[in-house]
Amino acid sequence: MEATEKALTQLRKILAGTDNLVFFGGAGISTESGIPDFRSTDGLYHTQYAYPPETILSHSFYLRNKEEFFRFYRGKMLFPNAKPNAAHKRLAQWERMGKLKAVITQNIDGLHQAAGSKNVLELHGSVLRNYCEACGAFYDVSVMFGDGGIPLCGKCGGAVKPDVVLYEESLDEKTLKASVAYLSQADVLIIGGTSLAVYPAAGLIDYFHGTKLVVINKASTPKDRLADFVIHGAIGEVLGKVEL
Repeated sequence: MEATEKALTQLRKILAGTDNLVFFGGAGISTESGIPDFRSTDGLYHTQYAYPPETILSHSFYLRNKEEFFRFYRGKMLFPNAKPNAAHKRLAQWERMGKLKAVITQNIDGLHQAAGSKNVLELHGSVLRNYCEACGAFYDVSVMFGDGGIPLCGKCGGAVKPDVVLYEESLDEKTLKASVAYLSQADVLIIGGTSLAVYPAAGLIDYFHGTKLVVINKASTPKDRLADFVIHGAIGEVLGKVEL
């Protein structure tokens, strides 16, 4: 279904009837902020590098070739000038209203928090948090914009690693448990801007047993056939029109 006025009216009706809403999102919510996704036709997985992105962004590659990892990471994973779009802002507004209980995101860009959301569960970590592998000292994202090469700790000289979940690494157990709790207790779930192709994150959807499942995404997802309501469109454009 396209985001016609009739569809938007139906969506407003669903959302107006709940105060126990959870949002589960992915890269598609940030593409409207200028951050490319990985799997669309113009995403990172369809461009050419010396190594495939999945390889570069793996734990084993990080261990054996940190310089190449950080060259890719700085060039393709950091977007310091990106700003929250209408979707991020709308979700933050719904949280302030008491309707939205949690944002569960696969994104690492911190745009939900920049828009004002407080309860954000980051399944894959955040580029805004960085830690020394030797002493554990914390650094914000500015540490990545130094002189190039491997970012080093100013206290002990150890390598500073982004707090993001690489391929071959496990998701944070505390974040997973909190996500399961919110999903299992939610009345309405919006899945937005995600192809639901990345596991184990996508598998969390199975913990939702509420009354209404809403999917808003440009392309079809594996959950479309199970959803109570589906809109195929850009999530920022859609949510920007859903005033409650």
